[in-house]
Order: sequence, then C-alpha cells, then structure tokens
Amino acid sequence: MPAATDAVDTRLGTFRARLDPERLPAHIAIIMDGNGRWARQKRLPSRLLGHREGYRTAKKVVKDAADLGIRFLTLYAFSNENWSRPESEVEGLMTLIEHATRSELAELHESGVRMRFVGRRDGLSKSLLAAIEKAESLTERNTGLGLSIALNYGGRAEIVDAARALAADVASGVLAAADIDEAAIARRLYAPDIPDPDLLVRTAGELRVSNFLLWEIAYAEIWVTPTLWPDFSTELLVQAIEDYQRRVRKFGAVVKT
Repeated sequence: MPAATDAVDTRLGTFRARLDPERLPAHIAIIMDGNGRWARQKRLPSRLLGHREGYRTAKKVVKDAADLGIRFLTLYAFSNENWSRPESEVEGLMTLIEHATRSELAELHESGVRMRFVGRRDGLSKSLLAAIEKAESLTERNTGLGLSIALNYGGRAEIVDAARALAADVASGVLAAADIDEAAIARRLYAPDIPDPDLLVRTAGELRVSNFLLWEIAYAEIWVTPTLWPDFSTELLVQAIEDYQRRVRKFGAVVKT
C-alpha cells in the first residue's frame, strides 16, 4: 500500500509541476457530455451504463481538482431539458445521482469538500431531496473544494428565478427598480457566493454551452476536447488548465502583451 501511495503522490507531483500555482483557475465548470455515445461505441445494452461510467469519471475529477488546488468545481449533471429524455433513462439518472450523493458523502466530508446543488428543486423525489439536504447540511462548514452539482438546472431558468426575486423585492419595497444592476442580479442567482467560472470545459467535441451558467460564464475561457466524458482523465484536466494559463484574459479591455 505505501508503494502505491508513493506512486500516486509522484504522479500528482508531476502534474502539479506543469502548472503555475499562482495562475490556477479558481473555478472550473464542466459540461460532462458523451456518456450515451460512449455506451453506444462500446456496444453496451443501455445508455445508463455510460452514465455509470461517467459517474466514476466525475468522482476521479473531483479528487483531481482538489489535489491540484482548484477552489471551486461545478459539474453539469442534469439540465431542465433532460426531463424530455426517455422515462427509463431519467429514472436511472435520478437513481444514480441519489446513490452517488449518499455513497460519496462520508469521503467527501472527510476530505473537506463542501457540497451544494444548484437548480430548481421542484420535480425531484423526496428521497433525492433528503440526500441533497443531508449533503449540504453536513458539509456546509467545510473549507476545501467547493463542489457544485447542477441538477435540474438551466441557465435561463436561473435568470428567470433571479428576475422573479427582484420583482418581489421591488413590489415589497425592499429594492427600488432604479437600483437594479448587475450586482443586484448576481446576488439572486443560485450560488451568489461562488466566483464566476474562469474555465469552462466541455467534452465530446460539442461547440455549444447548452444553457449552462449563462450569466456566470460571460468571461470564462472555454476548452473543448473530443474525448467522451467517461474517458476524461487527469491528463486532460491538466491540459485544460495549461491551456487556460497560456491565455491572456482581457475582460473586454485592451491588454498589452
């Protein structure tokens, strides 16, 4: 066992040595795409087997992000639009998400990870809601990696919900309409205390953002790989960060290089 641990430490040290610790993205968001295609390529009988393999990849990436010093990680697990998928797939995904939340909680808590779920809670089962609430409550004081799971999430829905909150505050006299600005909207998003993503990673080669964190990724650097999510690796995560560190972030300004 010590030899195996030493090998892992050496491997992680090699990866860390490739990165500038002063220029790590504080927040990485990932669109985990390609589970179904992976299952089809493997000639597996069900897309759910691809999702299960994708869960194993997600577990590894969470650990890698923490080990590399990333402060926040958001994973796109289930969108508002995913309800339109076949009922059997939706039920299987919800069962898998609940299983993952319950089975990984103790280890994540021990590692200092803070868990939260962003998205609408309506439509989720009572048992899944109970698992979510337990995970968030148990880990809320943890100071390690901030792990957000985007579940029943849509970027447009998030902005709509923020607009509704603003309208209610104006109607009740808490806020004047003239005082609505970007900061006021940002404070009413699902996770206002988390910094916007610096780096958005998408697997499976798709060149779209799929209604993910539309407000928050306004100035995120985007990195796309053709690799399907179940095959995503530590090497690819490090490559994404390396590419991010080579870029000049302008935020709309002119930057001399």
